[in-house]
Amino acid sequence: MANTKRQLFLKRRLRVRNKLRKVNAGRLRLSVYRSNKNISAQLIDDVAGKTLASASSLEPRLGVVGKNNVEAAAKVGAAIAERAKAAGVEEAYFDRGGFLFHGKVKALADAAREGGLKI
Repeated sequence: MANTKRQLFLKRRLRVRNKLRKVNAGRLRLSVYRSNKNISAQLIDDVAGKTLASASSLEPRLGVVGKNNVEAAAKVGAAIAERAKAAGVEEAYFDRGGFLFHGKVKALADAAREGGLKI
């Protein structure tokens, strides 16, 4: 039986997350979610089960509502880096989920790095 796109995505997401957890135990996770219309990022402490900071292209103050492009992703990346600094976080590992590391996901990661977050 052939796997559907969704099943392949879920397998890829679990594979990426499990590999990252083995290598980065104890560090915070910068998790990215990309839909067809928006992109969002969360800084998660898996030990405590808490989200420390988040940013999304749905936030009006970022000025990218309704824009689904690389520039919007870069603004979300800069915002998450700024909020991470405010929360006292300097270092995290990048969890791309099942999304490929190019385009909007890469732009978000690069902008977070430029904002001072060590990924």
